[in-house]
Amino acid sequence: MTIAEELEKEWRSRLSKEDIKLSETVCNSIVYWLLGEDTQKFEDFKPEQLKILAQGMDYRYRILRQRYLAVSPTQAYKNLLNRLGSVVTLRNKIRTWVALSRDRQRAVVDVLQEVIQEMLKNDRYIQSQIEWISQCTKDERLRNSILFATIEEYSLRPIRNQPLLGYRFVNYLRRQSRGGMTQVPQQEMIRILSEEIGTDEDESSVSLLDTMAVSRYQEIQEWEEKQTLRQKVQREFEAYLETKVGQQAVDWLRLYLAGRSQETIAARLNLPIKQVYRLREKVSYHAIKGFALKGKPELVANWLEISLSEHNLGLTPAQWEKFWLSLSSFQQPIVALSKAGKNPETIAQELNLKKSQILKELIDIYLAAQRLRNDDITE
Repeated sequence: MTIAEELEKEWRSRLSKEDIKLSETVCNSIVYWLLGEDTQKFEDFKPEQLKILAQGMDYRYRILRQRYLAVSPTQAYKNLLNRLGSVVTLRNKIRTWVALSRDRQRAVVDVLQEVIQEMLKNDRYIQSQIEWISQCTKDERLRNSILFATIEEYSLRPIRNQPLLGYRFVNYLRRQSRGGMTQVPQQEMIRILSEEIGTDEDESSVSLLDTMAVSRYQEIQEWEEKQTLRQKVQREFEAYLETKVGQQAVDWLRLYLAGRSQETIAARLNLPIKQVYRLREKVSYHAIKGFALKGKPELVANWLEISLSEHNLGLTPAQWEKFWLSLSSFQQPIVALSKAGKNPETIAQELNLKKSQILKELIDIYLAAQRLRNDDITE
């Protein structure tokens, strides 16, 4: 069975258990839409990429399910406008423009509808999705529901900390000003357009998909790389812990990384709270003493909230003061530079030492902090 077939099977099973009754035809259409046109590429995906793919499909379906599926077309359209109109940065941008234009009676929702209509006509991605949706279903009502979900997901994609639709509004504003439909003073127009990207004067080429394609690709790649690295390190660390400590330590790590408190972990593992804290210290010890040197020390330390730069080695302010005074004159500058975000190689260069010396001292420093934490658990 191919990966696409497995995903299709999983989604059919999930949709069959929904609290709203969906016909087999509707289920098929939704599954085809979620999978997309090019399912062959899934075969080359790594496990981490497949996990991200599954998260994206789940996100898009939740949008469809919460606001657009099984409601009337009129209500679905209202839901779309309400959702997009609730974005504060976009709403404020539109209000500023309306206040400065000659038609001050226009509402945010009126402008929003015009921007959406322009996207439907000119946006290459949306047009390609309309074509794909038409292949997924012949049901006009379902087509509309899926299209609204697609527009919402696309419009709210974060681009440089702003929703993509904000840039679409800038394109719309540029066209309006060229057509002489507003009388906004030039200085104010420049202020509103200050976040615009690209200066191509050819109106037909003003496409956010074009101007942001490289940036968006890089942002997605960076996020996927971080997710991939995190999952890879976690798998390696779990295997290491199972060998050195046991399955209980692996279970603790998974629950901890899922955001569970020590009290919740104790209940889930059926262990006394003190034993859970000791288990945490065992994991910390093996993370620093054995695994981190060949893995990603700062990443693992951040997971366990014992990093030097972010968490003061997991020590309270009083413990940190005591710990700092206990450090040798040789160790204090290493700690200071490490807290400032310097890596071992840079610290070695600045202190005219070997990298191996710095790593050895850092391990001793982490273990000394752990002993101090352990003393408080034992007391």
